[in-house]
Amino acid sequence: QVQLVESGGGLVQAGGSLSVSCAASGRTFSTYAMGWFRQAPGKEREFVACISRSGGSTSYAESVKGRFTISRVNAKNTVFLQMNSLKPEDTAVYYCAARNNANMGSCYVTLNGYDYWGQGTQVSVSS
Repeated sequence: QVQLVESGGGLVQAGGSLSVSCAASGRTFSTYAMGWFRQAPGKEREFVACISRSGGSTSYAESVKGRFTISRVNAKNTVFLQMNSLKPEDTAVYYCAARNNANMGSCYVTLNGYDYWGQGTQVSVSS
């Protein structure tokens, strides 16, 4: 069992930047593939970015490619999402997710690819 706690959300103007992070409990963080998803009001939760166990493989949704960067520091049990050139349509609750015993080098883009979820952090982008 792993617990995930997101932090770093907030309000930012369009064009600005924000970084959110997710801290995981436990000693086996390096065995988890990690992902970021988001859910806007009235919409389904959608994939944003994911990263493999070692950080060597990443994947992004087309809507954020070139603007968002996912990274991880296994020694600190933390995954990050750096968000640049933010748009009002990026407004959502951002969730991190973990997949246990992930294949080395694999990254998962679907909700059902993950075993654990955080509580989410609100990101709001004003126009």
